[in-house]
Amino acid sequence: MLRRRQEDKNEKVKLTKESIRDALKIFNYIKPYKWQFIGALVLLFLSNLTFMSIPLFIGLMVDIALGASDLDFTIEDVGLLLVIILVLQGVFGYIRIILNAIVSEKGIADVRKDLYSKIISLPYDFFEENKTGDLISRITGDVSKLYSVFSVTLGEFFRQIITLLIGLTFLIVMAPKLSLVMLMTIPAVVILAILFARVIRKLSKQRQDELADSNSLIGEAIQSIQVVKAFANEVFENLKYKTSITKVVTTSLKYARARALFALFIITIFFGAICFIIYMGARMVQDGTMSVGVLLSFVTYTSLIGGAIAGLANFSSELLGAIGATDRVRQILDRVPEVVFSKNGQNAIQKIKFSGPIEFSNVHFTYPTRPDIQILKGFNMKIEKGQKVALVGPSGVGKSTIIQLLLRFYNIADGQITIGNSSIYDYEIRSYRSNIAIVPQEVILFGGTIRENILYGQTDASEDKVIEAAKKSNSWEFIESFPEGLETIIGERGIKLSGGQRQRIAIARAILKDPDILLLDEATSSLDSESEKVVQDALRTLMENRTSIIIAHRLSTITDVDQIFVMQDGKIVESGTHPELMEMKSLYFKQASLGNLFE
Repeated sequence: MLRRRQEDKNEKVKLTKESIRDALKIFNYIKPYKWQFIGALVLLFLSNLTFMSIPLFIGLMVDIALGASDLDFTIEDVGLLLVIILVLQGVFGYIRIILNAIVSEKGIADVRKDLYSKIISLPYDFFEENKTGDLISRITGDVSKLYSVFSVTLGEFFRQIITLLIGLTFLIVMAPKLSLVMLMTIPAVVILAILFARVIRKLSKQRQDELADSNSLIGEAIQSIQVVKAFANEVFENLKYKTSITKVVTTSLKYARARALFALFIITIFFGAICFIIYMGARMVQDGTMSVGVLLSFVTYTSLIGGAIAGLANFSSELLGAIGATDRVRQILDRVPEVVFSKNGQNAIQKIKFSGPIEFSNVHFTYPTRPDIQILKGFNMKIEKGQKVALVGPSGVGKSTIIQLLLRFYNIADGQITIGNSSIYDYEIRSYRSNIAIVPQEVILFGGTIRENILYGQTDASEDKVIEAAKKSNSWEFIESFPEGLETIIGERGIKLSGGQRQRIAIARAILKDPDILLLDEATSSLDSESEKVVQDALRTLMENRTSIIIAHRLSTITDVDQIFVMQDGKIVESGTHPELMEMKSLYFKQASLGNLFE
């Protein structure tokens, strides 16, 4: 169903001056290869010209054989000319395909590189507004459609136009009267055939969609067989599938009838039109106003022109689909990025050091995707440099939001966030983030080696620093136990490692980054007690001599911090050390007495 909606979206494109103008901007990617593109078009014209001359020479050969030609050529002369034409046709085609490949492969590679660069440079809220599958579809499906346009569709579109023009020119020169008969019949028949074919394609697509829906019912029922059995709904599922299959059969029969009518149309109308032209030509041959060779050439050109008209319709619909793909690609390319890359795709990160406290002053915030729900309501908090602080409170109160705002994933609606005397928005964003490290609850690792994942904290770090970070994070012991050591492939998202091992790799990554500010978002909440102890030891090493902000639900993780901030309803309602808050006997005391912190 998702695939069907996506296809419908791709097909329904409004063709306006603006959409065409915007779509043509994508051809800027061809500019660096314009001479190859022009060369391919010239060769396409020459290739078509030589190809379209073949029926002319075949007809001439027939006339020479019948003694009806006025030209001083022998059959051997014409045969030699045909051989030369075929060789030229092959050479032109060979060079054109290579030039087309250069234009399409390099042009589309540039599109993909720019699209990916733009996507990873966009603000965090862009990824909340767009699904991962949709973004991947832009880079794969939509760009592949553009590749098809660059490599095949555009050239074939021009080929059909050239075929149509050259064919009509030959026909008008060879047999003006019969050309008039052809122009009154063939184009109308071809247009009717195209309209007929569209109806068939629509029914075919409907049939495929309904078949896909019925198959999805099978998948859902089998995957959820435990629920089906538990609720005794076998009969219900069976009836649902039978109803779906009945719809498939009904549509399939409509599709079959349409195909049968189309076959009838082709046999009676299309070939009837060809036969009518041959009949009219045969009468001219009988009258002596046309030779047999000219009639043969005429019929061949008529077929080629009919094919060109049909081809133009098909390739026009493909180009229309490409306009939709272009629009979706340009929607991303035209977005304003938060990171601007240099010409070589990189930027040197300017090293900065934060000095002074982190301070939130009367901060108000709502998520862009949920503008009606205010998360922070005049939030105030001050963290001195080098302090270890904890944020506690019920779920949804805004603890993780504080971390996301510090990482500048979002802009605040009102208020100010400063480090020292400077707003966090005054710093160049990559330099700013290079001084912050996060260890989240759900660690995300990349599907390469352990070394590559640790190096993500500092990509140019030496081997000694990588090993040192591994040792400080309590990772080195289990890394050494693997036969490949640091070169161990950990699988997609680190699936080959345990939860505690993944967490320690994330800590090693953060240690290697050596940040001024450390953010721990429930970094041990999903671990068992044994793994938690090892990870806690690593975290203590990581938090030394740096400002640390901890979000935690477990009391054991925050009892020794310098300051605990208790959040409720988007504000801080209590603050102090663990002993101080316990003495207050208020909200924190009640939760801590229960052995948890707002779980």
